[in-house]
Amino acid sequence: MRFEKQIEEKFTVIKLLEEKLDATKAPALKGEFIMLNTKGVRNIILNLEQVLYTDSSGLSAILTANRLCRDVNGSLILCSISSHIEKLIKISQLENTLYVLPTVEEAKEAIFMLELEREIDSEEQDQTEASSL
Repeated sequence: MRFEKQIEEKFTVIKLLEEKLDATKAPALKGEFIMLNTKGVRNIILNLEQVLYTDSSGLSAILTANRLCRDVNGSLILCSISSHIEKLIKISQLENTLYVLPTVEEAKEAIFMLELEREIDSEEQDQTEASSL
């Protein structure tokens, strides 16, 4: 499994350097997601611009990353997806589960907005808890 990894303060960008994300490559990607999760990465941007095809194994790896991010109050954002992957997401009825944006830049901006919203929600919750004491 070939990929590039760019680690930033609020997120990590993984750019797959493969044309296919299938049963031969998905386990390695899933392992990378698990490793990032254990290192405390909450937000992942998965750049799929070079991936033309994925099967159910690839989709399973993506859903694993989505769950891992969500479980630590983070986000997975897919970007630059092919028409094939877009169709697979729709056929699987995952368009309301997976966050998909056209470009890496838009995904980065979305992560910053989501993190800001989480900080505001956390502050409001802290104030509510403090006032109830």
